[in-house]
Amino acid sequence: MKVGVPKEIKNNEYRVGMTPSGVEMMTSAGHQVFVQKGAGEGSHIPDSDFVKAGAEILPDAKAVFEAADMIVKVKEPLEPEFALFKKGQILFTYLHLAGDENLTKRLLNLNKIIGIAYETMEAPDGSLPLLTPMSEVAGRLSIIEGAKYLQRTFGGRGIFLGGVPGVLPAKVVIFGAGIVGKHAAQMAVGLGADVTLLTRNVDRLRDLEEKIHGRFKTMKMTPWNIRKVLPEADLVVTAALVTGGKAPWLIRREDLKTMKKGAVIVDVSIDQGGCCETSRPTSHSDPIYEVDGIIHYCVANMPGCVPLTSTYALTNETITYALEIANKGWKQACLDNRTIRTGLNLVMNKLTYKPVADAFGLEYTPPEKVLK
Repeated sequence: MKVGVPKEIKNNEYRVGMTPSGVEMMTSAGHQVFVQKGAGEGSHIPDSDFVKAGAEILPDAKAVFEAADMIVKVKEPLEPEFALFKKGQILFTYLHLAGDENLTKRLLNLNKIIGIAYETMEAPDGSLPLLTPMSEVAGRLSIIEGAKYLQRTFGGRGIFLGGVPGVLPAKVVIFGAGIVGKHAAQMAVGLGADVTLLTRNVDRLRDLEEKIHGRFKTMKMTPWNIRKVLPEADLVVTAALVTGGKAPWLIRREDLKTMKKGAVIVDVSIDQGGCCETSRPTSHSDPIYEVDGIIHYCVANMPGCVPLTSTYALTNETITYALEIANKGWKQACLDNRTIRTGLNLVMNKLTYKPVADAFGLEYTPPEKVLK
């Protein structure tokens, strides 16, 4: 198979979809890899390293898309890329369709691609192997970015996250105890914050308390308890996940009026639509905005700002599946591997992932029908 790795064009996105190690695995298996010139620069990977691994460097995205049977990316396609897709081309990347109705309809109307989404690929044990590494990064970053925007310089409350001797630390509230929530809690506790974690899954809270040795408070996530903790919070991290579906609204517009002025909300779930009614996607170059005195940080590609870590953490996991798709073709790979099959979101003009179809009231086609 001919595999293409274009340069990411999302705002301040410095990751790349494949490393030289992945290229070597692909070429050793008999596949051709085409990498766009400069695609790895943001992750400090020079073109020469890709060449040593067996890739061919092409001058621009157009050449990569034209040459490739499968495109391996990090983020969803943007406007300049829509016209570059070929009929029957495989797109293997984060799609996050449930958070973007326009993107979903645009890709369906293209009637060209087979879209396999990292974020919906589910292992037999229910884990999300390609979402996990970036969730780990985003969870830790959420506390670092939240602490930054609590500074008065940025309009925040002017409170230091961990406090100092004789002065109380900031109160951090985390919604969700999945991968993001767990890593956010670990980072916040490590920095000395006063942490409260809410989730609907009490068993996860028990597991986390054992690992962090009871150094944070826990509550069952109910509307009552959400309204109870928000007025005391300096920093709120929202990390509730519905696999492949739209994130639930946990914070309504009227709830903001109960919060402290200059408090910060970091909505990590923004790539799935966000957990706050007032959330909208932002970028690393313009990351925050204010609603009713509350700072909102809603960057949809948080790990992109630490690409040296994120690229390798992500591609360590994606390459195995990319190689299986290249070896077998998308249909046989889906038939043989349930995890890959759960990543199948689009087949030409058919939507094959039910939570996305449900999110926008679109027609759903079971994967079994397109895999015959």
